[in-house]
Amino acid sequence: EVRLVESGGGMVQTGGSLRLSCAASGFTFSLADMSWVRTTPGKRPEWVSAINGDGGRTHYGDSVKPRFTASVDSAKKTGYLQISRVEREDSATYLCVLDGQYWGQGIQVTVSS
Repeated sequence: EVRLVESGGGMVQTGGSLRLSCAASGFTFSLADMSWVRTTPGKRPEWVSAINGDGGRTHYGDSVKPRFTASVDSAKKTGYLQISRVEREDSATYLCVLDGQYWGQGIQVTVSS
């Protein structure tokens, strides 16, 4: 069974940083892309980033690309999303997506002033 477990969420002050992690199991991680999506009740789901399993290529959504950095550790089957210079608009539930089909349960990021 493919499982994705996110961690690293929580509260962070505006201007601060945090790193989200997504640990995968039950899938050949290195052969798949890891994406991050975020959702907020007041907004439609937003694609954040994508990175291939070996970390060779990354893509970011326009709204986050100056401040977000995706990375992977294929040996650990874990993807990461570094969020820098956090803004209030970054408050959301973040979900990792493996191979475009397997989804984590989501973790909350809450940005405070």
